[in-house]
Formats: sequence, structure tokens, C-alpha cells
Amino acid sequence: MPSNHDTWHWQTGKAWYGVGIYHVTLTIPTREPLLGELVIPENDPAKAWIQRTKLGDEVTEEALRINHFYPDIRVIQHCLMPNHLHVIYYVTKSQTKSIKTVIRGLWQGVKKIGREYTITKETSLVLSELNSDKKDGEKAYPSPIFTEMPFIRPMSHKGQLQTMIHYVQMNPQRLATKRLMPEFFRVQEGIEIAGQTYCGVGNIDLLQRAQYMPVHVRNIWVENAEKHGDNKQLRDYMNSCVLAARQGTVMVSPYISKYEQIVMDVLLKEGLPFIYIADNGFRDYYKPQDNLFDAVAAGRVLILSPWDYDAGKKHVTREECVAMNKMAEKICYEL
Repeated sequence: MPSNHDTWHWQTGKAWYGVGIYHVTLTIPTREPLLGELVIPENDPAKAWIQRTKLGDEVTEEALRINHFYPDIRVIQHCLMPNHLHVIYYVTKSQTKSIKTVIRGLWQGVKKIGREYTITKETSLVLSELNSDKKDGEKAYPSPIFTEMPFIRPMSHKGQLQTMIHYVQMNPQRLATKRLMPEFFRVQEGIEIAGQTYCGVGNIDLLQRAQYMPVHVRNIWVENAEKHGDNKQLRDYMNSCVLAARQGTVMVSPYISKYEQIVMDVLLKEGLPFIYIADNGFRDYYKPQDNLFDAVAAGRVLILSPWDYDAGKKHVTREECVAMNKMAEKICYEL
């Protein structure tokens, strides 16, 4: 693996035959923990690890030996979880087969392994006898295990690599945190605030505080700062947001602009509570993004969204930005 990330070649998302880095996720669609068991020593998420089943061992080995068939494809990082496997592959040279074809081949191999752990209708009557003295990862299962093609996500810029490596490495710790503090990670539906219905993840008690303030950086302040070198209004406003938060005010915003995100970063760094309005809903098995996860676990953040989850959503629209800023104001002034 190159020692300097400047030597990486970055995938555009379309050149599936070319050099690139790909995050591949193989999932058991039923979400059964057939690949491993989460172990949390001393109830400390930082010490969490996955005890692999025999099936988990075989699936991991199959994913890691892809280099035997494609010498120019390397494994950068991997992590087996109870019901899914993450692998980051680095394609170092252009291939005659696309990465989609390569991963489809991996999927076929994994499905073959899975079939060895399934039983037919003819043998279903002896299922209990087959499983009586076996551990979960050695049992026979009454239906196919790997029925969905692995998800392939190409990485298009350098910042994604370290973020994704960290994400993959932290999976056991995050799962342990969710197991130990389920109340903050359960999606709560039907939250009524000022005539708007939201779904939420995080500390719902943040809606019981005494003071709220929206974070909304105005375009005129940004224009004055970036085009005319006059950043006083922008600086003063951002400072006022942080000072108010330090005094107990809960800040509310979709944190869209880079300056609003700077405010949010300070709130996170200082452990100050805030409400985050998201432009998409919550998928099944939702986990907050990296920079919010620990704050949610600590009860310092509530994430709200009025929309259903849209798997195809890529970008936030201007209309959505305007709507979310209005929601933030209504939460602050009408709650």
C-alpha cells in the first residue's frame, strides 16, 4: 500500500474498469447475526470486538483472497460484523473485468459457502437434530443466507479514504455503544413541534430546554467577508452563537453552510448540546455520521427530519435549505 496518499488514484464513479478505491459491503438481508457475536468486555464500547462464527471466518477469508485471482486488487481495510462485512479494495491497475464483475464473482463464492449452511425442504424435519450440538455459525439454516449483491461504493476524493477506514475500524465500537444506550439511537416517530411532524434520533429531552437559538449565517455576511474582506459581522455572529450555547442555549440548525458547520464543530468540540435538522429521513439500522455519533451517544444531540428516507437522494436542494432554516426558526420561537 502506498505510504503517501497523494499516490492514490481516485475513482470518478463511472470508470468501473479503471484504477480506484471501493468500499464493498456484504450484508445478510435478514440481519441475523450469523457471522459473529459482539463481545463488550466490562461494558466498555472501546473494547468491543467480534467473535467470529465458522461461517464468518469462511466469508471473511473468501473476501480477503480476492488478490489470489486479481493480483492488482488489494485489501486496504476490512471488518466483520455479526450480520455484514465491510471491505475496502484498492484496484491498482486497469482491469479487463469491471469491479462490479469482480464483486459479483465474490458474491457467487460467498453464496456457495452459504449454501453449505442451509438445508432443503426434504431435510427440514431433522433441522433440530442437526443444530442441537452446534454453535450459531455452524448451524444449518432453512433459507438462503446471501440473497443480495454486495453494495459497491466508489471513492472519488482523498478525504473519503481516511474517513471510510475510520468508519470501518469503529464499527464494533459503534454497535456496542448502540447496544448499551439504545434509547438515543432508536428512531422516534411522530414528534410534533410547532405544527410540523418529525422523526428523531438522539436525546428527545433537548426539546424541554428553556432557550433555543437558530444558527443561520446570512449570505450578505459571507459576501462581505469573502469578496470585500470585511468579516466583522460574520465573525461576531458566529461568536455570538458559541457564547449563547456556552450559557445554556440550545442551538438549532441544518448547519448547511461551511460557516454554520464551523459553529457545529465548536459545539461538538466543547460538548455543547444542539439540535440538527437533517435533509433526509432515517433508514433502517440508521447510525449517525462520524462527527455526530459520540455526541448522540452522550445525549448532547437530537437529529430531526420531517422527510421519509430516500435511498437515492444525493444533494440537498435550495428549496429544502430554505425549508429547513424555517423549521429551525419555528422550533426556536414556537416550541
